[in-house]
Amino acid sequence: MRVLRNTAAILAFAALPVSAQTFATGDQIKAAIAGNTVQGNMLASGAYTEFYQADGVIKGADYTAKWSVNGDEMCFDYGEGASCWSVQIKGDAVTWIKDGVEDGTGTLVAGNPNKY
Repeated sequence: MRVLRNTAAILAFAALPVSAQTFATGDQIKAAIAGNTVQGNMLASGAYTEFYQADGVIKGADYTAKWSVNGDEMCFDYGEGASCWSVQIKGDAVTWIKDGVEDGTGTLVAGNPNKY
């Protein structure tokens, strides 16, 4: 019975909705992202690699865009108006959360190794 109870507790914790997990604050987002690259995958658009300049410019392989922090969300503007995501940052792992659902993941890479 004890094993069953412990297993149930572990499963309950693992099944927490994204909204119940800890999100990065605006200051934590800025500290982790500014001056660094994130490479990963988004559900809707697929693979990406972007360098986030400290001045709010995003540089990709063949495009530029803008990023900002609004409250505790990171916002992206690729020319069609800004869209914002909550962010989880654990070590070098980044998870993008939109409307309480995981929308993509990435890995923080120091600096601008692709020289965008």
